[in-house]
Amino acid sequence: MSLSNRISIEITTEQSAAIAEAFQQLKTVLAPMLVINLTAEERQSTLKMGDKTLAFVNKTLDYASQNPTLVPNYVDLAEARKDNKLAADIYGIFQQLSILLRAVEDTGMVVGSEAYEAALVIYHSIKGASRSDIPGTQVMYDDLKQRFPGRGKSIIAPEQ
Repeated sequence: MSLSNRISIEITTEQSAAIAEAFQQLKTVLAPMLVINLTAEERQSTLKMGDKTLAFVNKTLDYASQNPTLVPNYVDLAEARKDNKLAADIYGIFQQLSILLRAVEDTGMVVGSEAYEAALVIYHSIKGASRSDIPGTQVMYDDLKQRFPGRGKSIIAPEQ
């Protein structure tokens, strides 16, 4: 087992406060646009928009503007353009947030892995020490083994 140390950084109190403030500012600025809260079923049934779909909608709305007689009278073209602009803007924000979220996830995975690896090494050391009757280690081991995220005892469901 290797105890690699790919990252060794701490978030200062000032940085934590600045991050919280930046998130609050972002939430405040986005609040007027983020007014929808879909259910799982609505998310599944709603048409999705991505790079190709955005291009399709842009081209379709351009054709509609050039050929208004082809637009059904129940379609509000101005509202469709407004929705499309907001969709494109939101998609751009989403892309930026996705990049940031991936970086946060990657960093969290590495530092979490490093901390977990170190804890496992220490846990096994304490376990060995308790088996060797080193004073005080049995209490530590008993406490830690209750929290150990390894395999627990399987409970077999009774047959019916």
